[in-house]
Amino acid sequence: MWTGKGPRELRRVVEFDEAFMRPPLVQVSLSMLDIDHSTNHRVDISAEMVTEDGFVIVFRTWGDTKIARVRADWTAFGAVRHEDDWDL
Repeated sequence: MWTGKGPRELRRVVEFDEAFMRPPLVQVSLSMLDIDHSTNHRVDISAEMVTEDGFVIVFRTWGDTKIARVRADWTAFGAVRHEDDWDL
């Protein structure tokens, strides 16, 4: 993301350690951003394709923005099975 201009995108698959009962609400945020000071700072981060088992973190930039490194953190909120839950 340091070279080139225009739309650029990076995707990373995240798999949950334990599956949720339904697709959870996922919050994604930047925890580190190493960006060139001489260009505009254009960044977008989001969660897409959220399922019970995981999701995809999508990081985007555009224009002349130069990104050296980025780190993201995430939190998933949703119901998980309890050890007392069982089916006959």
